[in-house]
Amino acid sequence: MKSKEVINHIVKWLDDYCEQTGLDGFVVGISGGIDSAVTSALCAMTRRHVCCLTMPIHQIKSEFERGEEHIDWMLNKFDNVGRQLIDSTVSFDAFKSALPEDAITHLSMANARARFRMTILYTVAGGKRLLVAGTGNKVEDFGIGFFTKYGDGGVDLSPIADLNKSEVFAIAKELGIVDSIQVAHPTDGLWEDGRNDEAQIGASYPELEKAMIEYDAGTVADDLEGREKEVFIIYKRRHEVNLHKMVPIPVCMIPEELK
Repeated sequence: MKSKEVINHIVKWLDDYCEQTGLDGFVVGISGGIDSAVTSALCAMTRRHVCCLTMPIHQIKSEFERGEEHIDWMLNKFDNVGRQLIDSTVSFDAFKSALPEDAITHLSMANARARFRMTILYTVAGGKRLLVAGTGNKVEDFGIGFFTKYGDGGVDLSPIADLNKSEVFAIAKELGIVDSIQVAHPTDGLWEDGRNDEAQIGASYPELEKAMIEYDAGTVADDLEGREKEVFIIYKRRHEVNLHKMVPIPVCMIPEELK
């Protein structure tokens, strides 16, 4: 991959899109992970205003500290970057306490955190005349659907969604993103036990990228063996179960003769 050329392409795309909207810049939710770090840096390279927003909700200390380190790096590198912290732990706990007991599961609360943060991002974006920049990569957004519907999937534009995770890491290296983020295990930051993406999915991103290529090429599980077959089955199952996140919502079309 031609990392420098890809960076320039994305930055121009971001700048052109922002120009068309007439808005003033971007807000990015900073998680302490590689995707939000790369996205926020690319947004800042447009020279438009970028709000780096952290929204801890019972967040693991190491994740929060990595996010703060990245924002420090951004503030030292760019003069068009601002920092904002909105600790939502108390608000989220109040929301959770109002729910019926049968609505509360580990997964429903993890997804609720992502939707809580999306609401904050759009509220801040509306007040500051900014676009919400998504941080999803290609495998997450179009492969296994590893995001929360109307949570971290609720964005205005997706600058890195055509990049595989390995390509995001290559861009991070080219940009000089802080080492602590480049070496950290990818995580969605939605679990109090700090579990990483590979532990949740059962496969690494390089493995999933290969499975995505095989799946798109029409490969079937019986064409493979060993670990490749195991990962392919994981990819296929997640892709098919999560298609509802990746395609337009179903609309009941009314026949003309009934109108």
